[in-house]
Amino acid sequence: MSVELMAVGEALRAESIGTSVRIQGWVRTKRTSKAGVTFLEVNDGSSLQNLQAVVPETLANYEDLVLRASTGASVNLEGEVVASPATEQVTELRVLCLDVVGDAPDYPLAKKRHSFEYLRTIAHLRPRTNTFGAMARVRNEVSRAIHAYFQDNGYLYVQTPIITGSDAEGAGQMFQVTSLDLERPPLHEGRIDFSEDLFGRATHLTVSGQLEAEIMATALTRVYTFGPTFRAENSNTARHLAEFWMVEPEISFCDLTMLADVAEDFLKSICDSVLRNCPEDMQFFNDRIERTVLSTLQHIIESDFVRLSYTEAIELLRASGRMFEFPVAWGADLQAEHERFLTEEHFKRPVILTDYPASIKAFYMRLNDDGKTVAALDVLVPRIGEIIGGSQREERLDVLERRLGNQGLDPESYWWYLDLRRYGTVPHAGFGLGLERVVQFITGMQNIRDVIPFPRTPRNVEF
Repeated sequence: MSVELMAVGEALRAESIGTSVRIQGWVRTKRTSKAGVTFLEVNDGSSLQNLQAVVPETLANYEDLVLRASTGASVNLEGEVVASPATEQVTELRVLCLDVVGDAPDYPLAKKRHSFEYLRTIAHLRPRTNTFGAMARVRNEVSRAIHAYFQDNGYLYVQTPIITGSDAEGAGQMFQVTSLDLERPPLHEGRIDFSEDLFGRATHLTVSGQLEAEIMATALTRVYTFGPTFRAENSNTARHLAEFWMVEPEISFCDLTMLADVAEDFLKSICDSVLRNCPEDMQFFNDRIERTVLSTLQHIIESDFVRLSYTEAIELLRASGRMFEFPVAWGADLQAEHERFLTEEHFKRPVILTDYPASIKAFYMRLNDDGKTVAALDVLVPRIGEIIGGSQREERLDVLERRLGNQGLDPESYWWYLDLRRYGTVPHAGFGLGLERVVQFITGMQNIRDVIPFPRTPRNVEF
């Protein structure tokens, strides 16, 4: 009789009953009855639910194998999938052969709820817990849905550099990359001589692939990037990471109105994919982490996003009568409490804010005719506030040169970016979505460090 290698998630389905299978995974729990039968709960990461494996004492080397098959041990099981007499499960595995591949004495993940703070100290083991297994599957589905949306809508996936010589955001919070000997760096007139560095100049890890994506969009019309970005920001909060993944579409012949339509459709598509393809994991997050995640995602899918200018939002916040921790003033960036008021209390649905003051936005955003605001947008959602930020890019050469100068940036460093405005310039626009931010929103997890397998934060680079 042939034996089929089967994932736990597949073996849990009724249609697998009667199949001879091999299951490979890790023991979550073990229970031995007085009747001489041992029950192993086995999981391989394919499902939130464990598969119960029934090991009879008639098995060769039963006592030795069952002793070794402790919690955390890896096992190779062969047997038949049968209907389970227990009401809480459809199937179970009647074991005919058990092999303990790897022992796990003194396993640190006992069958109890561990704090997320503790689990961050053993990030190499936390994927074996229910929460982080579910998180990994949802994160995978979000990533798949992102690629599917753009691929199905005519975008080309392009890869932009991780090492860069320019600062896309103008914020200066960048990680420097160098091949120089930091203990004996070459000096010229008392300063480090970067002409002797590998690239012949100072270089950094990228904070965004946007500028390079603009190069590709001005030839290919619609592109998107999806890769790691880095911020050397010393922020030890539940909302910040030093390394995170960004999705950045860039579209030629596109204005801010068109971009807002894409952003709304894109976010709805992701939410819909997760609800359809991760129902078990999303129910887990709704039951254990945040009781509104399912209703919130469904509400986003069904809602028409509000379109509102920054100036109109300031007027609404001032007229609300609310005492905010951060004062509301035109020209100041909105805080999370302001954004949540708009989405959760005033409109009770997602909001797309547009036309922010030029003084608080990046140099590349298109200056509006009023000379005071730029064609920027933020998509705001309940619980976390901003989830997407984007803009129409400044396509006019003279205006872009002035904006660079006003922000103290050297136009020579952006010669190639300015060339895009010299040769066949077009209106174009794009936005950025942080993968971790959207996974945090979808799952209801409170700390962004718990929605990435190996968080990089100040003073933390383990694993």
